[in-house]
Amino acid sequence: MSAEPSSSTSWTRNEIAARLARDIPDGAYVNLGIGLPTLVSNFLPSDREIILHTENGMLGMGPEAAEGQIDPDLINAGKIPVTELPGASYFHHGDSFGMMRGGHLDVCVLGAFQVSKTGDLANWSTGAPDAIPAVGGAMDLAIGAKQVFVMMELASKKGVSKLVETCTYPLTGLGCVDRLYTDRAVFELSTDGATVIELVGATTIDELQGLTGLELRYRKIPE
Repeated sequence: MSAEPSSSTSWTRNEIAARLARDIPDGAYVNLGIGLPTLVSNFLPSDREIILHTENGMLGMGPEAAEGQIDPDLINAGKIPVTELPGASYFHHGDSFGMMRGGHLDVCVLGAFQVSKTGDLANWSTGAPDAIPAVGGAMDLAIGAKQVFVMMELASKKGVSKLVETCTYPLTGLGCVDRLYTDRAVFELSTDGATVIELVGATTIDELQGLTGLELRYRKIPE
């Protein structure tokens, strides 16, 4: 599947997934979190060997299953029917978490409610009294993976930035997010704060600073 970047000031969810997929290196072992991150499996470069891991116990996951390909025993952690690639393997849930906690994953891709400018992650609860806790393996992935990429829309449905000075929702992990891929820009996060490394379409740094309320640096990375 292809998703050529549009010329507008924002990317679609598929375009965010396609952009993120370009940054996953050859030979990487990767976990895709529930929600938006599952889209990444549909855009992995065909010239790279990227091994997808699911926390329910599978290595070698392929793209989402199309009609006619669905095997009810093959699902990802989000219960979406998936395919398997040659050489795929299955194992116990406990062994899968051992891989996550033991530092054996090169990259994990997660969604988020909020990400702080220094890479703190909040993605399992809004803290509301009636919120359903949904931590799953997020804490294990956020701390165990060698690199953490987050994929999300930059603003909420109410127009409030989800890239913030300090997270106000319950934290999943501290300083764990390396890169943030959004519909308006791609950011690198560190103890020094947020750096924009790619702008979407006609989006400007001034617009991003106005939306986030943050002082942002800009460093264009080579194509």
